[in-house]
Order: sequence, then structure tokens, then C-alpha cells
Amino acid sequence: MSDQTSNGGFDTAPRRTPRTEFYVYFAIIFAAALPLAFLAWGLAFLKNGSLANKGPIARAWSQARIITPMIFSA
Repeated sequence: MSDQTSNGGFDTAPRRTPRTEFYVYFAIIFAAALPLAFLAWGLAFLKNGSLANKGPIARAWSQARIITPMIFSA
């Protein structure tokens, strides 16, 4: 039977990412994705002749939400 009262010297607390650093990276990635999202949105408008479901700001926001956690999980 194992001893459940001791953690064996391991730190079991989850690692937390500093919020300020996360938001700084998020803002940088969002700012970088915004011009590309406008370009993609404009090209899609010229190609299809109609506006897409997602606007350029929503596209850039979703890209930043995808990329930023990848940086912190690495």
C-alpha cells in the first residue's frame, strides 16, 4: 500500500502563466494577424462577391486565440 500523505518531493501545483505576459503576446499576435486578415477578407470578397461570415477582426482575434496558447504550452 502506498503512502498518500506525502507528495514525494514533487510540486503538484499547476503551473500558471503570467497574465500580463499572455496579454502582451496576444496583442502582438493580434496586431500582426490583423493586416493579413483584412487582406484575406478582401480577396475572399473579390473572389466570391459576398461578405464572409467572419469579418477581418473576428478572423484576427480567432487566430490570436489559437496561436498564443501554443507559445505558452511549448
